[in-house]
Amino acid sequence: MYLTNYCRTAIAFTAISMMLAACGEDRAASTAPVADRAMPPTTGPISGALVVAGGNVKDAAIIERFLELAGGRDVPIVVVPTAAEGDVNNLDWDYLEPFREAGATNLTALHTRDPAEANTEAFVAPLKETRGVWFVGGRQWRIADSYLGTLTEKEFRGVLDRGGVIGGSSAGATIQGSYLARGDTNANTIMMGDHEQGFAYIQNVAIDQHLLVRNRQFDLIEIIQAHPELLGLGLDEDTAIVVKGNEFEVIGQGYVAIYDSSRLVGPDGQFYFLAPGDRFNMKKRQPLRPGDDSEPFAVIRTEPWQYADGDVSND
Repeated sequence: MYLTNYCRTAIAFTAISMMLAACGEDRAASTAPVADRAMPPTTGPISGALVVAGGNVKDAAIIERFLELAGGRDVPIVVVPTAAEGDVNNLDWDYLEPFREAGATNLTALHTRDPAEANTEAFVAPLKETRGVWFVGGRQWRIADSYLGTLTEKEFRGVLDRGGVIGGSSAGATIQGSYLARGDTNANTIMMGDHEQGFAYIQNVAIDQHLLVRNRQFDLIEIIQAHPELLGLGLDEDTAIVVKGNEFEVIGQGYVAIYDSSRLVGPDGQFYFLAPGDRFNMKKRQPLRPGDDSEPFAVIRTEPWQYADGDVSND
């Protein structure tokens, strides 16, 4: 079954059956049942909060929640446009506009593509005063190339350590995970490319975005099959998760897909959906729909995805 139309009025649990080929020296490990492997926990930040958005944010409530978590409309907010293509000083769109429309009064744009500059005290000075950082969309590898391993990355983390909030949309969502999905410099259709390290504000996770609008709902399966210890999160446009500790809440207008190699949906489905208002415990990998007695997640069962010799199968 393949969703070709983007439908917000209703969405059913979607399932496909796939099997991953095992080869070479990794054959024994690849064919071992997922439940028998060491599964490091998926965990969020110890302090602070995250707002992880799937792109094309139109719902004002997403930015408003970000500002609320930062401490209000008048606190210093840093917006990082580094993922955008081309000269960020001459873009044909205003990446600060959503924050102004939400009432933010103290905005600073912070950008470089030079890791040496990102490693200076002068560059990071705004980060030491802010309670909120937002990563603009584009290509996530540009953020990684500019800031990984620098003083700037340390100060990004410092915002969380003192109880602030980090947010981002599209590429700014994916960079917040530990595994960098679509991190290839050649094309954004390559799921496992030449950049695989994110900022790991959520540990043991791969995050994808623009999920249903771009018919990407099957793409994270490739990553989870190669790295079954990871939790996969696929975020639709105009949708976000608000992460506090090891739990998150879905907000916005769309859906979030969950890819968990230790669970199947129905006979052999490999992902399921969370709707706005749903909550999820990442460490326990447990969904919750408050106030709903219809048991919407009863079709999820604890059973590992199946791996066997041979090609990927849709039989």
